[in-house]
Amino acid sequence: MNTLLSRSTAFSATLIATSFSASVAAKDASLDTLIQAAQKEGAVYSVGMPDSWANWKGTWADLQANYGLKHQDTDMSSAQEIAKFEAEKKSATADIGDIGFAFARVAVKKGVTQAYKPTTWDSIPDWAKDEDGHWALAYTGTISFITNNNQVKNAPKSWDDLLDGDYKVTVGNVGVAAQANNAILAAAFAKGGDESNLKPALKFFSKLAKQGRLSFTDPNMANLEKGEVEVAVMWDFNALNYRDKIDRDRFTVTIPQDGSVISGYTTIINKYAQNPNAAKLAREYIFSDQGQINLAEGYARPIRSNVTLPKSVQDKLLSNDLYTNVQPVTDFKAWEKSARKLPRQWQESVLIHQQ
Repeated sequence: MNTLLSRSTAFSATLIATSFSASVAAKDASLDTLIQAAQKEGAVYSVGMPDSWANWKGTWADLQANYGLKHQDTDMSSAQEIAKFEAEKKSATADIGDIGFAFARVAVKKGVTQAYKPTTWDSIPDWAKDEDGHWALAYTGTISFITNNNQVKNAPKSWDDLLDGDYKVTVGNVGVAAQANNAILAAAFAKGGDESNLKPALKFFSKLAKQGRLSFTDPNMANLEKGEVEVAVMWDFNALNYRDKIDRDRFTVTIPQDGSVISGYTTIINKYAQNPNAAKLAREYIFSDQGQINLAEGYARPIRSNVTLPKSVQDKLLSNDLYTNVQPVTDFKAWEKSARKLPRQWQESVLIHQQ
């Protein structure tokens, strides 16, 4: 029996009234049809969903074990994923991608996505999904600091601490990567700005640049392990994952207590996918109980609040009291507009001082 189907059936039997049994049966039959179609395709090709990010490895392994789907990923940024879907069109080499919240509406506007609502759709908060099913956040992340304890004596706990340090700070590819863009937004929130006003953040980072303290090293796990990153600004799920994979005692992960941003990532299914059913089944599994637990195993906070995490998984995450001064994006149009302007502003306001 298919794991996903049996879980869905059990869920339906216990939680849905008998009067809805016909629609439940139809939903299960539809899911069974999807599984069979996906198995016929036999593979799913993703972009921006590497094994090390939010434990995608666990989900790909489950899809292989439960449904026989082979998988291959090419890692790239949110903007690059959308550009790839748009450029390749019917010659598509990717079926599904994972992009930052701010890019979701951009992808839909460009017409490169197709809709699919998983069977757990109703338990996804309204703010975290597209009403037509083109996208839905599977997990959230909060911008954090990761500090190499071997190189930095006092790990920063606020943006002010960061500015007062004597170490180099990396934020990644600002203007391209969603993680880096959200690092700028987090600083803006902390310094009195908002989605439409990133000037406080640009001023903050220009001060770092003038001090010669901005590093252009990519804040990936390999560079952290080699000791090439002193302090990096990144999503908490990436920071915690890298810390534990390299050496838990070697790194400290903190949420900036003077303000940060909580956001998330959404899958987008390529409108031109060669394996559309496999892509839909992947999304279905991502939003299942086990799929959500898999993401939490990778230190990402699941979007579905009605999933009970095993204690061993819950213990991997930072304590809730560190997240009291974080806020989500509320003005998406303003943030989308600011994100488009950010590459040029970053160059003119920040990088110019580094040269």
